[in-house]
Amino acid sequence: MNTPFNVNIAEMKVMQSPAILTCLGLGSCVGVALYDPKKKVGGLAHIMLPDSHAVKANTNLAKFADTAIDWMIKEMILQGADSKKIQAKIFGGANMFPELTSQPQIMIGERNIKAVREQLRYYSIPLLAKDIGGNDGRTIFFEIETGLVIVRVLKGKGERRY
Repeated sequence: MNTPFNVNIAEMKVMQSPAILTCLGLGSCVGVALYDPKKKVGGLAHIMLPDSHAVKANTNLAKFADTAIDWMIKEMILQGADSKKIQAKIFGGANMFPELTSQPQIMIGERNIKAVREQLRYYSIPLLAKDIGGNDGRTIFFEIETGLVIVRVLKGKGERRY
């Protein structure tokens, strides 16, 4: 396996094959992997919050679902992707504090998932796979060559491939 390029919280990266992108320790954040399988261009966003509209001076486009996905699509097109061929896979959005589920404002994972799905629908990007929700964190590895995403569930709960 090539050395992965880390996509930290509130970051986004777009690369061409044969790169590997990774998000370590996704909790309530959502990792969004976009991929053009023909051009082998992929992007990964580590989305922290659902909506940028409440922030007056948003200088970090990768932080929010509404701005990160838009920016990632534009960057993929600049690297040769065809916007009509882009596919999505999403991961994370866990409820890291299940004891606080009676407080909707705390359930940021669910809100992030909903916002990401809305953006994918807006751009007509098909969602091919998801590993979302629950109470466990995840680490993901996105192989740009194949489009494969490997999910390692934290606390030794296994590995899944999408």
